[in-house]
Amino acid sequence: IVALPSCPLFLVSVRLQTRVFSPTDAHRARKDATDPEPPTDESEPEEEVDPWDLPELRDTGVKWSDLDTKGKVLRVLKSIVKFILLLGLLYVFVCSLDILSSAFQLVGGKAAGDIFQDNAVLSNPVAGLVIGVLVTVLVQSSSTSSSIVVSMVSSGLLEVKSAVPIIMGANIGTSVTNTIVAVMQAGDRNEFRRAFAGATVHDFFNWLSVLVLLPLEVASGYLYRLTKLIIDSFNIQTGADAPDLLKVITEPLTKNIIELDTSVIRDIATGDPAARNKSLIKIWCKTKKNLVNITVPGSVNCTPDALCWEEDGQNWTQKNQTETINLNKCTHMFVYANLPDLAVGLILLALSLLALCTCLILIVKLLNSMLKGQVAVVIKKVLNTDFPFPFAWVTGYIAILVGAGMTFIVQSSSVFTSAITPLVGIGVISLERAYPLTLGSNIGTTTTALLAALASPGETLANSLQISLCHFFFNISGILLWYPIPFTRIPIRLAKALGNRTAKYRWFAALYLILCFFLFPLLVLGLSIAGWQVLVGVGVPVLVFVIFVIIVNIMQKRCPRFLPSFLRSWNFLPKPLHSFKPWDKVVTASMTFCRTRCCCCCKCCKEKERDEEKDDMKTKDKSLEMYDNPALTIEDEAKVTATHL
Repeated sequence: IVALPSCPLFLVSVRLQTRVFSPTDAHRARKDATDPEPPTDESEPEEEVDPWDLPELRDTGVKWSDLDTKGKVLRVLKSIVKFILLLGLLYVFVCSLDILSSAFQLVGGKAAGDIFQDNAVLSNPVAGLVIGVLVTVLVQSSSTSSSIVVSMVSSGLLEVKSAVPIIMGANIGTSVTNTIVAVMQAGDRNEFRRAFAGATVHDFFNWLSVLVLLPLEVASGYLYRLTKLIIDSFNIQTGADAPDLLKVITEPLTKNIIELDTSVIRDIATGDPAARNKSLIKIWCKTKKNLVNITVPGSVNCTPDALCWEEDGQNWTQKNQTETINLNKCTHMFVYANLPDLAVGLILLALSLLALCTCLILIVKLLNSMLKGQVAVVIKKVLNTDFPFPFAWVTGYIAILVGAGMTFIVQSSSVFTSAITPLVGIGVISLERAYPLTLGSNIGTTTTALLAALASPGETLANSLQISLCHFFFNISGILLWYPIPFTRIPIRLAKALGNRTAKYRWFAALYLILCFFLFPLLVLGLSIAGWQVLVGVGVPVLVFVIFVIIVNIMQKRCPRFLPSFLRSWNFLPKPLHSFKPWDKVVTASMTFCRTRCCCCCKCCKEKERDEEKDDMKTKDKSLEMYDNPALTIEDEAKVTATHL
């Protein structure tokens, strides 16, 4: 710089360079290189992950082409073993559902028969609806509750018009099984979210259909009139029994566990006093009925063809009576148990729930291990992909037909919907595809009931067939309401909202089950027994309040400017009235307290044992010190001194 005074431009450039590479600036440059740059406004924000998106199924293993001959053989053998295990677990899963239904019938079957006895309450359509829900939940079978209704109608205790709301309630009650199955997937939040939504979409479809069609039926009787017209138009003859394909597979196992005599429930419902003292557990599986003549007093049975005589001033006659002769006992494990129905029902309830949970967990884990690779991707695409553009709308209706056909094969909508619930949870089937499959299962279970009705004897054929047709057209009407137009598929949106809520607060799932299937029907039934004036006086204000809250919630999200300022949010209310967070704290604290109190005794016992062991060890050490030999304990001076003392 000193040597070149005539070059001011060079000096300036050198100074600029020196300034750039000064130690301070070099330190700043190193700091900037190590520290990440803060995000600018121009940077794109990260996309939030939608919890309802199906998880990607990636091929995490070695490709088939990269395997040698031994590896290919091992992979094929593993796949075959897994498939056989999956079939075995599904078999036990279906059998445990059957045993669960039997357990519920043993626990609450006679109570269900008693509920049906009050004909004055059954004439109230709202009471009939909740009775159908409660009875189906108690016996875990819409077929059983429907057969009870058919028996009551055939015996003249109930009219077909009064039986229609009970059939609607049975349609709601049958969806409790797959909701219980969904609760067992509460381990993973996203799986639980999808599984619970996949199960409760059935509940919302049934409840929404009832909210629209029950008032319409009460006002116009369109289901009764339509089915009556069909019955009168055709000369329908009695036919063969409905095919029971699933029973052929499951009976070898279930009949060795328990067999029930469901005619006892029907006899209680129809008012037979002798049925109350009978047990639901079947003891004699093979019986024979003979027609015998007995002698009875009285001239009532004296007809021209009957033999009558007088003896000791009293008229006697002969009467035909059916006598049942027991031939062979059943072979199930409770035939010699001599236990009451309630005890056997509780035992089977615990065992079936344990088997159900175990099978479900193992099925989910096995499916997760099997659904990897190209096969899983293909399965997922086949199940969830729509047809090309002009025919995309056809895909859902084909899914409805598939659901109806599969339910007809397995003879139970509960089994079918409970089987697809874990698949929705692990992400193989989307909620949008599970919805039409569930609607199809509703139709499939009604076709099974129709075939069962066609097998009825001549005197009960018309009534049973009309009730089955009411069930069929109720589900068809619900599908027409809540499926053809995408905007009307409200059950999917409600199920997603409930799935989000239960994924955040998992205890809410149990609360939902208890409220929807037990407490709410029991409350409505109690109000109905008190009289229709009480039911209307309590129910109408509550219904108006619920509608008001729903409308305000919708307006808060979409057009809050039309609401008064205090109604634009619920913050003016106490927090427990508009948020689950305080309740979540209470539930979490109570569960922690219970866990602590339950384990307190064990902890105290263990600590006491540890203290005793420590005291024993100290005593042993002291005894060793007292009798130690000084010549052998030179290393420890303290012990030597103590020994001398």
